[in-house]
Amino acid sequence: MDSSQVKRPSSMRWENFSTFQRIRAGVRALLGLNKGGRNFPVFPDDTFLVSYPRSGNTWTRFLIANLLFVDREVSFLNIDYLIPDVFNINRRALANIPRPRLIKSHEYFDPRYKKVIYIVRDPRDVVISYYYFYLKQGFIQDGYPLDKFIRRFVEGDIDPEFATWGENVMSWLATRSQKPGFLLLRYEDMKANPAQELAKVGEFLRSQYDLAVLERAVQMSSAERMRELEKRDEHRWAATRNRRKDVRFIRTADAGGWRSSLRGDQVALIETAWGPIMKALQYNLVSSAEAPNVSEPKWPLVLR
Repeated sequence: MDSSQVKRPSSMRWENFSTFQRIRAGVRALLGLNKGGRNFPVFPDDTFLVSYPRSGNTWTRFLIANLLFVDREVSFLNIDYLIPDVFNINRRALANIPRPRLIKSHEYFDPRYKKVIYIVRDPRDVVISYYYFYLKQGFIQDGYPLDKFIRRFVEGDIDPEFATWGENVMSWLATRSQKPGFLLLRYEDMKANPAQELAKVGEFLRSQYDLAVLERAVQMSSAERMRELEKRDEHRWAATRNRRKDVRFIRTADAGGWRSSLRGDQVALIETAWGPIMKALQYNLVSSAEAPNVSEPKWPLVLR
């Protein structure tokens, strides 16, 4: 038997498998069972809760859901339907969410998103959170060099579909800052005074809430409570069901933890990449390695 006779059955099986996958994907798309992704249908009354990954979007969803749905227990099992994540539910389910919809996304600028709440977090903290998220998902293994991960993070090689931290942030600020229908929230301000920042969200959504309602939403969305809910629901929630259980999805949830977790050269790598945008967002730089002679962004950025 010659080599061509040996290889042909394997090749045929691969071709059949690929055809099956293509047919399956086509059927799922026709039935609306594929994930929302970037190009799902957008309605004029949609509001988007956008951030680069690991910037506090899940916590913010809990805060807002506990503000809007006071008669329901907000948990990991229903958060994707109260405030859907375009990558966690399919297009059919997304289309059935009652309007007006509040939708979570990690996308860089999309002109179809007319009303946007954008959450930004210090990239020095983001990279640490991202590292442990990758461990939990099994995308990297224990002992994976943090140096290598930070380089990949800066180069945009972690989740390329969302661009780099700087590109994602700047794509929104450069196009929407100071324009109607855009609210910028800093994770650090939310940690310092969550009720005050949540009140801004309520006003943005054209509703006002008294302090007791705001404080209840904050309490029901505390890191401690979310960890309890994660532990209770981790075998049923899609994001944790088949993932490591010894690494938590909700970890320290702090601000400024990078100071005790990153070396000076690691900090310098991040600050060199995005120093001007970090300064514009009022993140203090501590590295002398900041790129010289780089002017700050020229858009009218005002934090409120």
